[in-house]
Amino acid sequence: METRHFKNIIIGFGKAGRALAKSLSQHGEEALIIERDQAMYGGTCPNVGCAPSKTLIVAGQKNMNFSEAMATKYKVREILHNGAYHGAADEPLVYVMDGIARFINQETLEVVNGERINKVIGERIFINTGATPVIPEISGIQESKNIITSEGAMELSELPKKLVIIGAGYIGLEFAGMFNKFGSNVTILEPHSTFLPKEDEDISREIYKDLVAAGIDIHLGVKVDKVTDNMVLAGGQEYSADKILIATGRRPNISDLNLEKAGVELSENGYIKVDDDLKTSRPNIWALGDVRGGGQFYYLSTDDFRIINNQLFGDHSRKLSDRTLVPYSVFISPTLSRIGLDEKQAKKAGVNYRLFKMAAAPIVKSKVVQDTRGILKALVDPKTDEILGATLYHEDSHEVINLVSLAMKMHTPYQILRDQIFTHPTMGEGLNDLFQNEVK
Repeated sequence: METRHFKNIIIGFGKAGRALAKSLSQHGEEALIIERDQAMYGGTCPNVGCAPSKTLIVAGQKNMNFSEAMATKYKVREILHNGAYHGAADEPLVYVMDGIARFINQETLEVVNGERINKVIGERIFINTGATPVIPEISGIQESKNIITSEGAMELSELPKKLVIIGAGYIGLEFAGMFNKFGSNVTILEPHSTFLPKEDEDISREIYKDLVAAGIDIHLGVKVDKVTDNMVLAGGQEYSADKILIATGRRPNISDLNLEKAGVELSENGYIKVDDDLKTSRPNIWALGDVRGGGQFYYLSTDDFRIINNQLFGDHSRKLSDRTLVPYSVFISPTLSRIGLDEKQAKKAGVNYRLFKMAAAPIVKSKVVQDTRGILKALVDPKTDEILGATLYHEDSHEVINLVSLAMKMHTPYQILRDQIFTHPTMGEGLNDLFQNEVK
Protein backbone atom coordinates (compact mmCIF):
# COMPACT_ATOMS: atom_id res chain seq x y z
CA MET A 1 0.00 0.00 0.00
CA GLU A 2 1.47 3.32 -1.11
CA THR A 3 1.46 6.16 1.45
CA ARG A 4 1.69 9.81 0.43
CA HIS A 5 1.75 12.99 2.50
CA PHE A 6 -0.05 16.22 1.61
CA LYS A 7 -0.48 19.46 3.50
CA ASN A 8 -4.08 19.70 2.25
CA ILE A 9 -6.51 16.95 1.31
CA ILE A 10 -9.94 17.76 -0.12
CA ILE A 11 -12.53 14.98 -0.28
CA GLY A 12 -14.91 15.73 -3.13
CA PHE A 13 -14.56 17.79 -6.32
CA GLY A 14 -17.48 20.12 -5.63
CA LYS A 15 -17.50 23.90 -6.07
CA ALA A 16 -16.08 24.80 -2.66
CA GLY A 17 -13.40 22.12 -2.80
CA ARG A 18 -12.12 22.88 -6.28
CA ALA A 19 -12.06 26.63 -5.60
CA LEU A 20 -10.10 25.96 -2.42
CA ALA A 21 -7.64 23.67 -4.23
CA LYS A 22 -6.98 26.38 -6.82
CA SER A 23 -6.41 29.00 -4.14
CA LEU A 24 -4.07 26.72 -2.17
CA SER A 25 -1.99 26.10 -5.29
CA GLN A 26 -1.81 29.81 -6.06
CA HIS A 27 -0.53 30.35 -2.51
CA GLY A 28 2.20 27.78 -3.01
CA GLU A 29 0.58 24.87 -1.17
CA GLU A 30 -0.06 21.33 -2.42
CA ALA A 31 -3.66 20.11 -2.48
CA LEU A 32 -4.97 16.64 -3.20
CA ILE A 33 -8.56 16.30 -4.40
CA ILE A 34 -10.11 12.85 -3.94
CA GLU A 35 -13.19 12.13 -6.08
CA ARG A 36 -15.07 8.83 -6.16
CA ASP A 37 -16.77 9.42 -9.53
CA GLN A 38 -15.08 10.99 -12.57
CA ALA A 39 -18.50 12.00 -13.87
CA MET A 40 -18.82 14.27 -10.83
CA TYR A 41 -15.74 16.39 -11.38
CA GLY A 42 -17.05 19.84 -10.52
CA GLY A 43 -19.69 18.62 -8.09
CA THR A 44 -23.47 18.42 -8.16
CA CYS A 45 -24.41 21.70 -9.83
CA PRO A 46 -22.65 21.43 -13.22
CA ASN A 47 -23.26 17.69 -13.59
CA VAL A 48 -26.58 16.60 -12.06
CA GLY A 49 -27.96 19.70 -10.36
CA CYS A 50 -28.80 23.30 -11.06
CA ALA A 51 -27.06 23.83 -14.39
CA PRO A 52 -28.44 20.82 -16.33
CA SER A 53 -31.88 21.09 -14.74
CA LYS A 54 -32.16 24.81 -15.55
CA THR A 55 -30.93 24.08 -19.09
CA LEU A 56 -33.83 21.67 -19.51
CA ILE A 57 -36.29 24.12 -17.97
CA VAL A 58 -35.23 26.85 -20.39
CA ALA A 59 -35.34 24.37 -23.28
CA GLY A 60 -38.93 23.53 -22.40
CA GLN A 61 -39.83 27.21 -22.26
CA LYS A 62 -38.36 27.57 -25.76
CA ASN A 63 -40.62 24.72 -26.94
CA MET A 64 -37.75 22.36 -27.77
CA ASN A 65 -38.74 18.73 -28.04
CA PHE A 66 -37.39 16.43 -25.35
CA SER A 67 -34.64 14.86 -27.44
CA GLU A 68 -33.35 18.24 -28.59
CA ALA A 69 -33.44 19.53 -25.03
CA MET A 70 -31.47 16.55 -23.69
CA ALA A 71 -28.85 16.98 -26.40
CA THR A 72 -28.50 20.65 -25.42
CA LYS A 73 -28.21 19.68 -21.77
CA TYR A 74 -25.39 17.21 -22.49
CA LYS A 75 -23.47 19.88 -24.41
CA VAL A 76 -23.82 22.38 -21.56
CA ARG A 77 -22.85 19.78 -18.98
CA GLU A 78 -19.76 18.76 -20.92
CA ILE A 79 -18.60 22.36 -21.14
CA LEU A 80 -19.15 22.99 -17.43
CA HIS A 81 -17.73 19.61 -16.38
CA ASN A 82 -14.52 20.09 -18.35
CA GLY A 83 -14.19 23.69 -17.24
CA ALA A 84 -14.61 22.74 -13.58
CA TYR A 85 -12.05 19.94 -13.83
CA HIS A 86 -9.36 21.86 -15.65
CA GLY A 87 -9.96 24.99 -13.59
CA ALA A 88 -8.54 23.14 -10.59
CA ALA A 89 -6.63 20.13 -11.92
CA ASP A 90 -4.45 22.21 -14.24
CA GLU A 91 -3.03 24.15 -11.33
CA PRO A 92 0.61 23.13 -10.78
CA LEU A 93 0.20 22.06 -7.14
CA VAL A 94 -3.20 20.39 -7.42
CA TYR A 95 -3.37 16.60 -7.64
CA VAL A 96 -6.46 14.49 -8.36
CA MET A 97 -6.96 10.96 -7.09
CA ASP A 98 -9.95 8.81 -8.06
CA GLY A 99 -11.48 6.56 -5.44
CA ILE A 100 -13.58 6.27 -2.30
CA ALA A 101 -11.99 8.02 0.70
CA ARG A 102 -12.30 6.49 4.16
CA PHE A 103 -10.86 7.82 7.40
CA ILE A 104 -8.43 5.60 9.31
CA ASN A 105 -7.84 8.32 11.89
CA GLN A 106 -8.17 12.11 11.95
CA GLU A 107 -5.11 12.59 9.72
CA THR A 108 -5.09 9.46 7.59
CA LEU A 109 -7.33 8.23 4.78
CA GLU A 110 -7.37 5.17 2.61
CA VAL A 111 -8.51 5.68 -0.96
CA VAL A 112 -10.10 2.64 -2.58
CA ASN A 113 -10.28 2.43 -6.38
CA GLY A 114 -11.25 -1.10 -7.36
CA GLU A 115 -8.54 -3.39 -6.06
CA ARG A 116 -6.08 -0.54 -5.64
CA ILE A 117 -5.78 1.04 -2.20
CA ASN A 118 -3.69 4.13 -1.43
CA LYS A 119 -3.03 5.66 1.96
CA VAL A 120 -2.79 9.45 2.24
CA ILE A 121 -1.93 11.60 5.24
CA GLY A 122 -3.02 15.23 5.43
CA GLU A 123 -2.16 18.10 7.75
CA ARG A 124 -5.52 19.67 6.87
CA ILE A 125 -8.53 17.76 5.57
CA PHE A 126 -11.58 19.37 3.95
CA ILE A 127 -14.77 17.32 3.48
CA ASN A 128 -16.72 18.44 0.39
CA THR A 129 -18.72 15.34 -0.51
CA GLY A 130 -22.11 16.99 -1.07
CA ALA A 131 -25.53 15.42 -0.67
CA THR A 132 -27.66 12.87 -2.46
CA PRO A 133 -31.43 12.31 -2.90
CA VAL A 134 -33.28 10.49 -0.12
CA ILE A 135 -35.13 7.31 -1.06
CA PRO A 136 -37.98 6.88 1.45
CA GLU A 137 -39.05 3.54 2.87
CA ILE A 138 -42.06 2.70 0.73
CA SER A 139 -43.20 -0.81 -0.12
CA GLY A 140 -41.88 -1.87 -3.52
CA ILE A 141 -39.64 1.14 -4.04
CA GLN A 142 -36.42 -0.87 -4.11
CA GLU A 143 -37.84 -3.37 -6.59
CA SER A 144 -39.47 -0.91 -8.98
CA LYS A 145 -37.68 -0.57 -12.33
CA ASN A 146 -39.05 2.90 -12.98
CA ILE A 147 -38.03 4.79 -9.85
CA ILE A 148 -35.90 7.85 -10.60
CA THR A 149 -34.49 10.72 -8.56
CA SER A 150 -33.85 14.28 -9.69
CA GLU A 151 -30.47 13.08 -10.97
CA GLY A 152 -31.95 10.18 -12.91
CA ALA A 153 -34.65 12.41 -14.39
CA MET A 154 -31.97 14.30 -16.27
CA GLU A 155 -30.63 11.14 -17.88
CA LEU A 156 -33.87 9.86 -19.43
CA SER A 157 -33.66 8.90 -23.09
CA GLU A 158 -37.43 9.10 -23.60
CA LEU A 159 -40.05 11.50 -22.29
CA PRO A 160 -42.40 9.69 -19.88
CA LYS A 161 -46.01 10.00 -20.96
CA LYS A 162 -47.14 9.71 -17.36
CA LEU A 163 -44.91 10.97 -14.56
CA VAL A 164 -45.79 10.65 -10.88
CA ILE A 165 -43.74 12.83 -8.53
CA ILE A 166 -43.65 11.94 -4.84
CA GLY A 167 -43.05 15.18 -2.97
CA ALA A 168 -44.23 18.75 -3.57
CA GLY A 169 -41.13 20.54 -2.36
CA TYR A 170 -39.12 22.93 -4.48
CA ILE A 171 -37.27 20.20 -6.40
CA GLY A 172 -40.46 18.29 -7.11
CA LEU A 173 -42.20 21.43 -8.38
CA GLU A 174 -39.32 22.39 -10.67
CA PHE A 175 -39.38 18.98 -12.32
CA ALA A 176 -43.16 18.97 -12.46
CA GLY A 177 -43.13 22.23 -14.40
CA MET A 178 -40.33 21.08 -16.67
CA PHE A 179 -41.86 17.74 -17.66
CA ASN A 180 -45.29 19.32 -18.00
CA LYS A 181 -43.81 21.79 -20.48
CA PHE A 182 -42.33 18.92 -22.52
CA GLY A 183 -45.74 17.24 -22.66
CA SER A 184 -45.75 14.69 -19.85
CA ASN A 185 -48.92 14.06 -17.89
CA VAL A 186 -47.67 15.01 -14.40
CA THR A 187 -49.18 14.02 -11.06
CA ILE A 188 -47.78 15.22 -7.72
CA LEU A 189 -48.43 13.29 -4.50
CA GLU A 190 -47.68 15.15 -1.28
CA PRO A 191 -48.23 13.67 2.20
CA HIS A 192 -48.60 17.10 3.84
CA SER A 193 -52.02 18.69 3.63
CA THR A 194 -50.60 22.21 3.17
CA PHE A 195 -49.03 23.25 -0.11
CA LEU A 196 -45.65 25.00 0.28
CA PRO A 197 -46.12 25.55 4.02
CA LYS A 198 -42.95 27.69 4.31
CA GLU A 199 -44.40 30.38 2.06
CA ASP A 200 -47.08 32.97 2.79
CA GLU A 201 -50.54 31.60 2.08
CA ASP A 202 -51.28 34.11 -0.68
CA ILE A 203 -48.07 33.12 -2.46
CA SER A 204 -48.68 29.38 -2.04
CA ARG A 205 -52.24 29.76 -3.24
CA GLU A 206 -51.16 31.63 -6.38
CA ILE A 207 -48.47 29.07 -7.24
CA TYR A 208 -50.90 26.19 -6.70
CA LYS A 209 -53.46 27.86 -8.97
CA ASP A 210 -50.90 28.40 -11.75
CA LEU A 211 -49.57 24.83 -11.60
CA VAL A 212 -53.06 23.37 -11.78
CA ALA A 213 -53.95 25.73 -14.64
CA ALA A 214 -50.90 24.41 -16.51
CA GLY A 215 -52.35 20.89 -16.28
CA ILE A 216 -50.41 19.49 -13.31
CA ASP A 217 -52.49 17.23 -11.07
CA ILE A 218 -51.70 17.88 -7.38
CA HIS A 219 -52.92 15.70 -4.51
CA LEU A 220 -52.23 16.90 -0.96
CA GLY A 221 -52.45 14.96 2.29
CA VAL A 222 -51.99 11.56 0.64
CA LYS A 223 -49.65 8.92 1.99
CA VAL A 224 -47.87 6.74 -0.54
CA ASP A 225 -48.35 3.13 0.51
CA LYS A 226 -46.84 1.15 -2.34
CA VAL A 227 -45.15 1.46 -5.71
CA THR A 228 -44.69 -1.02 -8.54
CA ASP A 229 -43.04 -0.64 -11.94
CA ASN A 230 -45.97 1.31 -13.34
CA MET A 231 -48.22 2.26 -10.44
CA VAL A 232 -48.32 4.26 -7.23
CA LEU A 233 -50.86 3.44 -4.53
CA ALA A 234 -51.58 6.48 -2.36
CA GLY A 235 -54.58 7.47 -0.29
CA GLY A 236 -56.55 4.45 -1.51
CA GLN A 237 -56.11 5.51 -5.15
CA GLU A 238 -53.97 4.01 -7.90
CA TYR A 239 -51.92 6.32 -10.13
CA SER A 240 -50.42 4.82 -13.28
CA ALA A 241 -46.92 5.98 -14.22
CA ASP A 242 -44.20 5.37 -16.78
CA LYS A 243 -41.70 6.87 -14.34
CA ILE A 244 -41.91 7.64 -10.63
CA LEU A 245 -39.78 10.57 -9.49
CA ILE A 246 -38.77 10.65 -5.83
CA ALA A 247 -38.41 14.23 -4.58
CA THR A 248 -38.44 13.81 -0.81
CA GLY A 249 -35.29 15.67 0.18
CA ARG A 250 -31.54 15.08 0.27
CA ARG A 251 -29.07 13.66 2.76
CA PRO A 252 -25.30 14.14 3.20
CA ASN A 253 -22.84 11.89 1.38
CA ILE A 254 -21.05 10.52 4.43
CA SER A 255 -21.82 6.78 4.50
CA ASP A 256 -18.40 5.69 3.22
CA LEU A 257 -16.25 8.20 5.10
CA ASN A 258 -15.94 6.32 8.42
CA LEU A 259 -16.25 9.64 10.25
CA GLU A 260 -16.28 7.88 13.60
CA LYS A 261 -12.66 6.83 12.99
CA ALA A 262 -11.74 10.51 12.73
CA GLY A 263 -13.91 11.58 15.66
CA VAL A 264 -15.99 13.90 13.47
CA GLU A 265 -19.36 14.62 15.06
CA LEU A 266 -22.70 14.92 13.32
CA SER A 267 -25.53 17.37 13.97
CA GLU A 268 -28.98 16.31 15.12
CA ASN A 269 -30.21 16.14 11.52
CA GLY A 270 -27.32 13.92 10.41
CA TYR A 271 -25.08 16.45 8.69
CA ILE A 272 -21.47 17.15 9.66
CA LYS A 273 -21.42 19.53 12.61
CA VAL A 274 -19.34 22.69 12.08
CA ASP A 275 -18.52 25.85 14.02
CA ASP A 276 -18.50 29.45 12.85
CA ASP A 277 -15.27 28.81 10.91
CA LEU A 278 -16.64 25.63 9.28
CA LYS A 279 -14.35 23.51 11.44
CA THR A 280 -15.64 20.15 12.59
CA SER A 281 -15.15 18.66 16.05
CA ARG A 282 -11.57 18.01 14.93
CA PRO A 283 -9.46 21.18 14.54
CA ASN A 284 -7.67 19.92 11.42
CA ILE A 285 -10.87 18.92 9.58
CA TRP A 286 -13.35 21.26 7.90
CA ALA A 287 -16.66 20.62 6.11
CA LEU A 288 -17.84 22.66 3.14
CA GLY A 289 -20.94 22.71 0.99
CA ASP A 290 -24.04 20.52 1.20
CA VAL A 291 -22.44 17.89 3.46
CA ARG A 292 -22.60 20.27 6.41
CA GLY A 293 -26.31 21.06 6.01
CA GLY A 294 -27.98 24.45 5.77
CA GLY A 295 -29.23 25.75 2.44
CA GLN A 296 -28.04 23.49 -0.36
CA PHE A 297 -27.17 26.07 -2.98
CA TYR A 298 -24.20 26.39 -5.31
CA TYR A 299 -23.59 29.97 -4.21
CA LEU A 300 -23.46 28.97 -0.53
CA SER A 301 -20.74 26.46 -1.34
CA THR A 302 -18.89 29.32 -2.99
CA ASP A 303 -19.26 31.37 0.17
CA ASP A 304 -18.06 28.43 2.28
CA PHE A 305 -14.87 28.55 0.23
CA ARG A 306 -14.55 32.28 0.94
CA ILE A 307 -14.85 31.69 4.69
CA ILE A 308 -12.11 29.06 4.75
CA ASN A 309 -9.90 30.93 2.29
CA ASN A 310 -10.15 33.98 4.53
CA GLN A 311 -9.02 31.87 7.49
CA LEU A 312 -6.03 30.46 5.67
CA PHE A 313 -4.86 33.53 3.77
CA GLY A 314 -6.87 36.49 5.03
CA ASP A 315 -7.69 38.36 8.20
CA HIS A 316 -10.08 35.76 9.74
CA SER A 317 -12.95 38.26 9.45
CA ARG A 318 -15.41 36.06 7.53
CA LYS A 319 -17.69 33.85 9.61
CA LEU A 320 -20.64 31.56 8.94
CA SER A 321 -22.72 33.67 11.32
CA ASP A 322 -22.25 36.68 9.02
CA ARG A 323 -24.39 34.95 6.41
CA THR A 324 -27.72 36.46 7.39
CA LEU A 325 -29.21 37.43 4.03
CA VAL A 326 -29.37 34.66 1.47
CA PRO A 327 -31.72 34.87 -1.52
CA TYR A 328 -33.06 31.80 -3.26
CA SER A 329 -35.10 31.06 -6.36
CA VAL A 330 -37.35 28.17 -7.33
CA PHE A 331 -37.41 27.77 -11.11
CA ILE A 332 -41.06 27.04 -11.61
CA SER A 333 -43.02 29.13 -14.12
CA PRO A 334 -42.98 31.97 -13.26
CA THR A 335 -39.99 31.89 -10.92
CA LEU A 336 -40.43 32.19 -7.16
CA SER A 337 -37.69 34.14 -5.35
CA ARG A 338 -37.26 35.02 -1.69
CA ILE A 339 -34.99 36.87 0.69
CA GLY A 340 -35.33 37.81 4.33
CA LEU A 341 -38.59 37.76 6.25
CA ASP A 342 -42.02 37.03 4.84
CA GLU A 343 -45.27 37.86 6.62
CA LYS A 344 -45.56 34.48 8.26
CA GLN A 345 -42.08 34.73 9.76
CA ALA A 346 -42.48 38.36 10.81
CA LYS A 347 -45.74 37.68 12.65
CA LYS A 348 -44.27 34.64 14.40
CA ALA A 349 -41.25 36.66 15.54
CA GLY A 350 -43.36 39.64 16.61
CA VAL A 351 -41.64 41.97 14.12
CA ASN A 352 -43.49 45.16 13.17
CA TYR A 353 -43.58 45.85 9.45
CA ARG A 354 -45.14 47.84 6.64
CA LEU A 355 -46.45 45.66 3.83
CA PHE A 356 -46.05 46.51 0.15
CA LYS A 357 -47.82 44.28 -2.35
CA MET A 358 -48.92 44.27 -5.99
CA ALA A 359 -49.77 41.94 -8.84
CA ALA A 360 -47.20 41.42 -11.57
CA ALA A 361 -49.69 42.21 -14.34
CA PRO A 362 -49.23 46.04 -14.33
CA ILE A 363 -45.50 45.71 -15.08
CA VAL A 364 -45.00 46.50 -18.76
CA LYS A 365 -42.38 43.80 -19.28
CA SER A 366 -44.85 41.13 -18.09
CA LYS A 367 -47.10 42.11 -20.98
CA VAL A 368 -44.17 42.15 -23.40
CA VAL A 369 -43.23 38.57 -22.51
CA GLN A 370 -46.92 37.65 -22.36
CA ASP A 371 -46.77 36.30 -18.82
CA THR A 372 -48.65 38.52 -16.41
CA ARG A 373 -48.91 35.96 -13.64
CA GLY A 374 -47.51 36.59 -10.20
CA ILE A 375 -47.31 38.66 -7.03
CA LEU A 376 -44.67 40.96 -5.56
CA LYS A 377 -44.45 41.46 -1.78
CA ALA A 378 -42.02 43.31 0.45
CA LEU A 379 -41.80 44.04 4.17
CA VAL A 380 -40.29 47.29 5.40
CA ASP A 381 -39.15 48.34 8.87
CA PRO A 382 -41.48 51.22 9.93
CA LYS A 383 -38.70 52.93 11.92
CA THR A 384 -35.71 52.68 9.58
CA ASP A 385 -37.40 52.27 6.17
CA GLU A 386 -35.05 49.38 5.47
CA ILE A 387 -36.35 46.32 3.65
CA LEU A 388 -36.92 43.35 5.94
CA GLY A 389 -37.68 40.84 3.22
CA ALA A 390 -39.26 40.27 -0.18
CA THR A 391 -41.11 37.53 -2.02
CA LEU A 392 -41.20 37.87 -5.79
CA TYR A 393 -43.27 35.47 -7.85
CA HIS A 394 -43.06 36.60 -11.44
CA GLU A 395 -41.09 36.36 -14.67
CA ASP A 396 -37.34 36.96 -14.12
CA SER A 397 -37.73 37.24 -10.35
CA HIS A 398 -34.45 35.31 -10.01
CA GLU A 399 -32.69 38.38 -11.42
CA VAL A 400 -34.74 41.04 -9.63
CA ILE A 401 -34.26 39.45 -6.20
CA ASN A 402 -30.53 40.21 -6.44
CA LEU A 403 -31.32 43.93 -6.54
CA VAL A 404 -33.38 43.60 -3.38
CA SER A 405 -30.68 41.47 -1.76
CA LEU A 406 -28.03 44.10 -2.44
CA ALA A 407 -30.27 46.88 -1.14
CA MET A 408 -30.88 44.96 2.08
CA LYS A 409 -27.20 44.20 2.58
CA MET A 410 -26.33 47.88 2.09
CA HIS A 411 -29.11 48.93 4.54
CA THR A 412 -30.70 50.96 1.77
CA PRO A 413 -34.06 52.63 2.49
CA TYR A 414 -36.84 51.26 0.34
CA GLN A 415 -37.36 54.72 -1.22
CA ILE A 416 -34.13 54.26 -3.22
CA LEU A 417 -35.68 51.33 -5.11
CA ARG A 418 -39.00 53.13 -5.32
CA ASP A 419 -37.35 56.10 -7.07
CA GLN A 420 -34.55 54.27 -8.92
CA ILE A 421 -34.29 54.86 -12.69
CA PHE A 422 -34.45 51.37 -14.25
CA THR A 423 -34.14 50.50 -17.90
CA HIS A 424 -37.42 49.92 -19.71
CA PRO A 425 -39.08 47.53 -20.25
CA THR A 426 -37.70 45.32 -17.48
CA MET A 427 -39.17 43.40 -14.60
CA GLY A 428 -36.78 45.26 -12.29
CA GLU A 429 -38.74 48.48 -12.73
CA GLY A 430 -41.63 46.71 -11.06
CA LEU A 431 -39.84 47.64 -7.82
CA ASN A 432 -40.75 51.26 -8.57
CA ASP A 433 -44.41 50.36 -8.40
CA LEU A 434 -44.14 47.80 -5.62
CA PHE A 435 -42.77 50.32 -3.14
CA GLN A 436 -45.60 52.71 -3.91
CA ASN A 437 -48.29 50.12 -3.18
CA GLU A 438 -48.48 49.93 0.58
CA VAL A 439 -51.23 47.76 2.04
CA LYS A 440 -52.87 49.68 4.86
